[in-house]
Amino acid sequence: MERPLEPLWRGLLVYRVLTLVSSVAVVLYTLDEFASPVGAMVVLAVMTGWTAVTTYGYFGGLPGARDGRGRFAIADLAVTSGVMAATLLVQSPAQIAADDPVMGSIWTPGAVLACALFWGVRGGLAAAAVISGMLLLISATFRTELGDIELILLVGIVIGFASTVLRRSAERLRRAVAAEAAARERERLARAVHDGVLQVLGLLRRRGAELGGDAGELGALAGEQEFALRTLLTTGPAPVDGEGRRDLAAALRVAATSRVVVSTPAHPVELPAHAVDELVGVVGAALANVERHVGPHAPVWVLLECTDEGVEISVRDEGPGIPEGRLDDAADEGRLGVARSMRGRVRDLGGEIVCETGPERGTEWIIRLSR
Repeated sequence: MERPLEPLWRGLLVYRVLTLVSSVAVVLYTLDEFASPVGAMVVLAVMTGWTAVTTYGYFGGLPGARDGRGRFAIADLAVTSGVMAATLLVQSPAQIAADDPVMGSIWTPGAVLACALFWGVRGGLAAAAVISGMLLLISATFRTELGDIELILLVGIVIGFASTVLRRSAERLRRAVAAEAAARERERLARAVHDGVLQVLGLLRRRGAELGGDAGELGALAGEQEFALRTLLTTGPAPVDGEGRRDLAAALRVAATSRVVVSTPAHPVELPAHAVDELVGVVGAALANVERHVGPHAPVWVLLECTDEGVEISVRDEGPGIPEGRLDDAADEGRLGVARSMRGRVRDLGGEIVCETGPERGTEWIIRLSR
């Protein structure tokens, strides 16, 4: 469901047309009571024209096009407020004193509905407050408008809540369908890969262990690749949701191998997709440094934790550690792997990265990022 609120937007268009017809009929029936009948007709013309404009704007445009209904909703609120304000110019003092319906009447809550559909409860309440304020400015007495104000506020809350629930439900459905499709594709690939690549890697691992020496090292590497491939086939990459967010925990778990232990929370840790990509890149650079400087078989522990401020990732090994000042010397010599691949990425995200190391105590990179 790309646009779960589409039926409600269609309903808003029908509401706008029907209430326009009703408002026009009421004004025409009482036209001789207006202080400025011509002005009243001009207001009706504005309402008719604006209803046509919003019908186009709220229709949603072409599939895949950018949704501009938020801008239309703001403009709708402004035009509706102007129509209501015109009451003071076109109605007679007797009509205002008798609390006759304002210009627009039941046509005016359409702007509240539009804001509630697009922005949820907050948008509905804000628009309802604007329309209610206009009613109070025009009305002769507060008490007579109290019932209308209550209804407008309730409409903003109820429709806003409904739109939020529908969006979340549609997003959960979309993710479930995507996960099911991805799982079926992984199963298909797993069957094909198991008959070929995984069996060959498994054979290399077993024969290498039997032969030892250089063949044993090749067998160990084949075993790591077999483990990584099995992990990829069973977990898959973390999908991106409709709001451009990904599960960092799922993305990090893909890095697990026989020597890389990844520990993450059981629940999803969602961050903007670009932030997840950058953090995974930082962790990958740290793992590459361990393999390069400690050894291809050195164990590594990756830990993801959720804190009150955000998320924290640690990458720890049990190597000889990094001598003091070595990272700064490497940067001065032009070897910018750590400075650019790790520190630069984290700094661009607005986070911090700390290296805790020392002789014979290993190295631990700690990455902190606020949500």
